[in-house]
Amino acid sequence: MLFEMDNDGYDIDFLLNGVTNPSPNMSSTESPKIFPVNEGFIRGNMYVNEYKPYKNYTPMRLKGRNEREMLLLRIYELDFAINDFNLYLDLHPNDSRIYEEFKKCVKESKKLKSEYEEMYGPLCLTEDDYKNYKWDENPWPWDKMGGSMYV
Repeated sequence: MLFEMDNDGYDIDFLLNGVTNPSPNMSSTESPKIFPVNEGFIRGNMYVNEYKPYKNYTPMRLKGRNEREMLLLRIYELDFAINDFNLYLDLHPNDSRIYEEFKKCVKESKKLKSEYEEMYGPLCLTEDDYKNYKWDENPWPWDKMGGSMYV
């Protein structure tokens, strides 16, 4: 090992060689307990043992006011879980249980994005499956819908 830690708190051995020490809250042989996707999204963390609440703070629940907002919220939740699982799998590539959760979220996200785009137009600027340019026809959250998804 070249260094234990640098001044910024980064584990230099991991940055140089991909070697990491397991979290003190998780054994290296078992998968972490995970929150349901919607719960992990509002907490900003998919892992029960890694979530540290701030004092008596209760995360705010989101609720779509219509079918479009509910579908978009579910896509946001799944994409958050996909990113969080991806970060974990970068360090624990052999954890098959988390990888299965990751694959389920990817599959459902693709299905819901396809459904959303079919009903409401493109979600991403790079979408090119339409006969003409549709990006400007998709209302932004502050256009035409107004309000907020916060409950």
